[in-house]
Amino acid sequence: MNMAAIALRLGAQESYASKPAFLTARGPVSNERFQRLVFSYANGLKDLGLEPGDRILLRLTNSVEFAASFLAVVWLGGVPVLQNSQFGRSELEHIVGLARPKGIVLAAMGSDPATADLMPEAWRATASEMELLKSDGSTPGGGRMDPLPAYKAQSDDPAMIVFTSGTTGRPKGIVHAHRWLNALGDSNRARVPPQPNDVALATGEWSFISALGHNVLFPLRNGVAGAIMHERASPERILSTIERDRVTLLYSVATLYRRILSQPGIEDRFDLSSLRGVNATGEPLEDSVRREWERRFKCPVWEHFGVSEAQMILGHGPNLLEKSGTVGVPWGPKPEILDDEFSPQPRGTVGRLAFHGDYPGFFLEYIGDQQQTDAIKRDGWFLTNDLATIDSEGYISILGRADDCFKSKGVLIVPRELEEVLLQLGTVEEACVFGIPDKEIGYRIGAAIVPRASSATAMLEKQNLNEALKGKIAPFKFPHEIFLFAELPKNTNGKTQRSEVIRRVTAAGT
Repeated sequence: MNMAAIALRLGAQESYASKPAFLTARGPVSNERFQRLVFSYANGLKDLGLEPGDRILLRLTNSVEFAASFLAVVWLGGVPVLQNSQFGRSELEHIVGLARPKGIVLAAMGSDPATADLMPEAWRATASEMELLKSDGSTPGGGRMDPLPAYKAQSDDPAMIVFTSGTTGRPKGIVHAHRWLNALGDSNRARVPPQPNDVALATGEWSFISALGHNVLFPLRNGVAGAIMHERASPERILSTIERDRVTLLYSVATLYRRILSQPGIEDRFDLSSLRGVNATGEPLEDSVRREWERRFKCPVWEHFGVSEAQMILGHGPNLLEKSGTVGVPWGPKPEILDDEFSPQPRGTVGRLAFHGDYPGFFLEYIGDQQQTDAIKRDGWFLTNDLATIDSEGYISILGRADDCFKSKGVLIVPRELEEVLLQLGTVEEACVFGIPDKEIGYRIGAAIVPRASSATAMLEKQNLNEALKGKIAPFKFPHEIFLFAELPKNTNGKTQRSEVIRRVTAAGT
């Protein structure tokens, strides 16, 4: 069960050879051409000394070369180590220290000062200088594209290592097995059944496991095309790529949907008629945002919930009855709500979201951190840090991370609830609610907000804002303090960094 062989199996069939594997700014890349590139890289890597079990750090942005390098390493039994290309030297030193890769694949030799002399004893391969296909299908330097036999991996063998974005500490290395692709690929196929003309686009870098799955591995496995947005995501770049490649399925984070919607009339500047649905993840998508998107863009939003230790595990889909306020139903793992003693609770109870740990899509371990591995894989459970409920029909509502919720005057404040109400006002583009320690009431309620461009600042002053909130939420949940931001801080995956918001507010003297 080699993950690369699974991903490339369908594209190797004669009926798929001429169909595009990827769509790029320079035109389509057929399955036949892409597979030749994978084997060209595999031959080059083998010549460089790659052996089964070797870890190879990939330092690349989204590109055909990224996908080919990743699959070539896996095909040979190596283990790609993925990290965000924006990580600096400090983060890279941490990652290299944990993963101890044998080699590194760079986008261009010598172009990345953060990796200069990072691994003096390791060889380096350079994607742009390896056996790249020319436009006529030949290769420079007489590169060999002979198919090599795929390494015969066991389902539980390590296949790849992804690193978290490091929002709650140093990035953690998550080891996934070859079994991951079938487990998550089946869930993806069930939630959003592929259609022959589908084109998938994920706006995140492929070092982020959600984007890697939805933009590269699942489309290849399903025999449909993946669109490549070569530069960092922006509203205009996302929509122009949809128009260029006739994207049918978009995968992005809630923050980017809000940013797109903040620009009046942007939906009229691009031909987006190919879209049959968009998928939101990374953080909860407010109902008000979803409704505005569907009204303006005329296509549904399917929210889904995932963790880097698996990928998508909960979600809505085109064949599922939508239920407001939930993130849908499970796809693959079996969920439970646990109390503080890790005992399952009845439906409708608020508690810690957990999953039965026998799901094959879950990770193997945190590299170099057995203590944290044991803390999250405990007594047959995979434990999340999210508070949630499961209703009588199996739909799950995520209330927020347990460490984000707080009590004010003895009442539990769930930030997501107030954030959604703030966004419903129509004057707020982004909102982040947090607790401010207070000796008398436990916590005061703080709200950092980004006004919409059309909003008058006076409307967002505390008195006026609270007046607008009357009747929409209980008065004891009104924010005590309002902080205006030009933009909320985000991690490399576009998710709001609540801890950084608190740090900035604290530094400002609150």
